[in-house]
Amino acid sequence: MSDFSSSSVPDLTLYDPFGGMRFGPQHCFLCGTSITPHLDSVPVFADWLMTRYHLHERQIKLLDMSIVAYKDLRIACCSTCRSQHVEPLEKQVAATAAQGLAGWRTLDEKTLFLWLGKMFYGVLVTELLNELNPLARPQYPLAENAQMLRRFQAFFQTFQALRVPIEFDDFVPASVFVLEAAPAQDDIAFEYDDDLTTLVFSIKLNETVLTTCLVDNGIIRQAMRRVYEDAQRPLHPAQIAEFKARVYYAAYLLNVVPDYYARTVHPGDDHLVYDSVIDDVTGDIFNPWENSAYGQSLLEMWKRWQIPTEEIMRDPQQPLSLLYDAEGQPQELEHYPAE
Repeated sequence: MSDFSSSSVPDLTLYDPFGGMRFGPQHCFLCGTSITPHLDSVPVFADWLMTRYHLHERQIKLLDMSIVAYKDLRIACCSTCRSQHVEPLEKQVAATAAQGLAGWRTLDEKTLFLWLGKMFYGVLVTELLNELNPLARPQYPLAENAQMLRRFQAFFQTFQALRVPIEFDDFVPASVFVLEAAPAQDDIAFEYDDDLTTLVFSIKLNETVLTTCLVDNGIIRQAMRRVYEDAQRPLHPAQIAEFKARVYYAAYLLNVVPDYYARTVHPGDDHLVYDSVIDDVTGDIFNPWENSAYGQSLLEMWKRWQIPTEEIMRDPQQPLSLLYDAEGQPQELEHYPAE
């Protein structure tokens, strides 16, 4: 069990920010403690990460079309949560990242989930707050998306494992994929993208690509078991883009949101145990697959290579694949397009 707290008597009290939608700078994002706005905070993307990949002045575009520098993305955090939970997590991950791909592959899934989740949470909260005073109306207003907010609530329940010692009984909260980018035609050291409505997040750190769906109880990883096994080799960036398109589209099709329950705490307990159930066991876990919609996901992910819809959907029954050949076997791809 990963526990980033140095406290000898762990606080097992869970925090729920959704009652009063307390996501502003007045409350610590992990425990809800009242803090000094804009002074007590931590960077969404850790300082070590921004330094290593020269991100401080780089800019990203948010859903409301506003532009913000990475260094200005911060989330409210009290001094206790910063020193006892966030900084120890970042220190552990920074040491892992220094070892490259081999280090990432030794990091336990729970730690990966918490680290990726912290960045996702920070971006999402920035989007939520911007909706209160946007420069332009977002294409997909988060506060009006009931299904997305339900996913966000479920995610936050498991994400509290960053502060509260929590064990997950017989499940993992997320699907986490670790891929290796081959050096061919790949000079991008850092890349990140997300889909806030489905809680999917992906980040590239040199040759390591981490992709996750943060609230699916590992269902997508199970569904993509064969593809993930076939992808355990150096992949061309266009192949990684296809893999991500499959994850993003699977998250879009996912038709369930897990419920989580903490077991009763007894005197002397030093951690919580979570159980998880999926209520609608009679319904389909995934909505029906549609090749045309999947083709749109590929089109988006393959923008860098300018692969047109006509080529992607040349065979409407079998959209273009760079991971697999015409016989459905894993294929090597050294250059794309072929020289």
